[in-house]
Amino acid sequence: MKNITVLGAGVMGHGAAQLFAQAGKNVRIRARRESSLEKARELITNSLKIMVEKEMLTESELEQTLNRITYTTDLHEAIEGTDFILESIPEVLETKLETYEIIESVVSEKTIISSNTSTFPLEELTKQAKHPERFIITHFFNPPQLVPIVEIVKFDKTSEDIVQSTYDVMKEIGKSPVVLKKEITGFIVNRVQVAMLREAFHLMEQGVATAEDIDIAMKGSMGFKWAFCGPMESQDLAGLQTTKAMVGNIMQDLSNTREVPSFLKEMVEKDELGIRTNEGFYKYDDYGENAIHTRDDHFLDLLKLMQEKANKENGLINSK
Repeated sequence: MKNITVLGAGVMGHGAAQLFAQAGKNVRIRARRESSLEKARELITNSLKIMVEKEMLTESELEQTLNRITYTTDLHEAIEGTDFILESIPEVLETKLETYEIIESVVSEKTIISSNTSTFPLEELTKQAKHPERFIITHFFNPPQLVPIVEIVKFDKTSEDIVQSTYDVMKEIGKSPVVLKKEITGFIVNRVQVAMLREAFHLMEQGVATAEDIDIAMKGSMGFKWAFCGPMESQDLAGLQTTKAMVGNIMQDLSNTREVPSFLKEMVEKDELGIRTNEGFYKYDDYGENAIHTRDDHFLDLLKLMQEKANKENGLINSK
C-alpha cells in the first residue's frame, strides 16, 4: 500500500499523516477548512524538526517526508485512487456514515477503510456500508506520531485479509499493533486506564493522596516499569505467588463504583477542563503549550531509546 488518505487534520489526523509519510507512503490529508490544513502543516513540520534536532531524522528525510504529503479540502480528491483510508473526523456517527457513503461511491472495493474511533462499534459504523468486510478500527494514541501502540479492532464481518493487511501497514510505519480477538467497549488500553483512574479518583476522594502525589507515584513506578515490561510480564518476574497474595489482600478494598466521581463532574461544570481552560488538576498559563512540549520531548527521548534498543537486538539476531 503506497497511497494513504487521512481524513481529519486534528491532533490524531496530522500525527498519523506524518507517520505514514515518514514510512515512505504518499499521503493525502483532508480537512474541511484551509486553516485546519495550515495548522496541520505547521505541526507536522515542527514535529519533524524536533526529530532532526534529536538526530532521529536527517534534514533530507525531513524534506522527503514533507514532499510526500498533499493537503486538500476536497474529499473526492483525497480518496480517489487511495489504498488505505484512516478516518479521524469528529465522533459524530451521522457525519461518519455520510462520509463512508461518499467514500464507497468513489474508491475501489480493495480499499481498506479504517476508523480511529474509540466510541462507536463497527456494527454501527458499517450499518449502511456496501462492503462492511473492508472496514476496521485502527485506534492510535495521542500523540500518534510518538506513541508506539495501535489497537486493531475487527468484527465478525471483517475479512481476515483486511486484518492482516492493516497489521502489516501498521508495522511498516513503525507501530506495535495489537489485534483484539473480539470487539469490546474501550478496547484494551482505555479499559485498563479507566480501571486505574477509578482507583486514583477514589484515593483522591478518600483524602489518601493529592493528584500531584498520585502522578509522582505512578510515573516513578508503573510508568517506569511498563515502558519495557508490561503488567503481565511484571507479575511473572515478581512471582505469581506474590501476585496472588497481593491481589487477594487488596482487591476486596478497591473501589467498584460505576459512577463518575462528583468532584470530576463539578470540575467540568466549573469549566475546569485542563489545558483548554488553563485549569484542571493543575493550573496553566499557556493552555498547556509548555506541558505538551515537555511531554513530547520526554516521549521522543523514550522512543529514541526504544528504537536504538530494537535495532541493537535485531543486529544481534541477524549476526547469529
